[in-house]
Amino acid sequence: MRAILIESEGATPRLLEDADESLLDGAVAVDVEYSSLNYKDGMALAGRGIVRRHPLIPGIDLVGTVTESADGRFAPGDAVVLNGDGIGETRHGGFATRARVRPDALVRLPEAISPARAAAIGTAGFTAMLALHRLEDAGLSPEDGDVLVTGASGGAGSIAVALLAARGHRVVAATGRQEENGELLRALGAAEVIDRDELLAADGRPLQSQRWAAAVDGVGSATLANVLAQTRWGGTVAAYGLAQGPDLPTTVLPFILRQVTLAGVNSVDAPRAVRERAWAGLAAELDLALLDSLTATVGLAGVLPLAERILAGQVSGRTVVDVRA
Repeated sequence: MRAILIESEGATPRLLEDADESLLDGAVAVDVEYSSLNYKDGMALAGRGIVRRHPLIPGIDLVGTVTESADGRFAPGDAVVLNGDGIGETRHGGFATRARVRPDALVRLPEAISPARAAAIGTAGFTAMLALHRLEDAGLSPEDGDVLVTGASGGAGSIAVALLAARGHRVVAATGRQEENGELLRALGAAEVIDRDELLAADGRPLQSQRWAAAVDGVGSATLANVLAQTRWGGTVAAYGLAQGPDLPTTVLPFILRQVTLAGVNSVDAPRAVRERAWAGLAAELDLALLDSLTATVGLAGVLPLAERILAGQVSGRTVVDVRA
């Protein structure tokens, strides 16, 4: 099999044309067609603390076809998608032409979504839909007011903008690349685009002027603290990322005095029922032509040069990895 392999801690990832399939273990064997490049993948390839076993095939997404299964829920020929569940971190992932995976996190690919588009959606779109479900399960409706999306130029953020706008919400997109990506974010449905520094430079008080009915945050740290401080009474902030840092410099005041909810979004460990609900929602609601406008495709060899670029915030939208090319 072809695979990118990180052989030991600190080792430079290598593309192997004849990687050893005996590395693989798992109840369901899959011929992988596509993966995608995510921030976590950039961290793994750059040796920044994501990989927790060696050797390891990175890639936190995979899309392909089942070739054999020891689990009755799947059979040869099933088109499947897997996001997270430790692949690319503690289990071998999608940057290879073959995989063996756990069935408990595996989802049959909805017929409305092609394998390439499923990879474009990937963990990013899956996470975005999980965040929307957290907001709407908390009772958010379009009449409640503006919904903020931070990190809006990234994969999850851009898809969150599109999904929220499609559901009728007025979306405000925060990005550090306003000149470069402002037009694209408006095409995705953002009613307003603001500079991320506006949130970072806020005064840091735990309670500030109320601006947001809800928010989707992929940044964390001081940005998330200011978003919470600006969220209206009873609002919910769905947090999935920590690009700025894992700390949260705030107090309990937004949660007590404004009854703000901080709702965590974990795409790695989501149970299968949650995964199936998210993928059904993506099949029904995501504008796939709009998705295509966000998507670039590279072969397996093309992944390695992109690792540092995605970490530096220089990769916008979605990058599909055709592992066969």
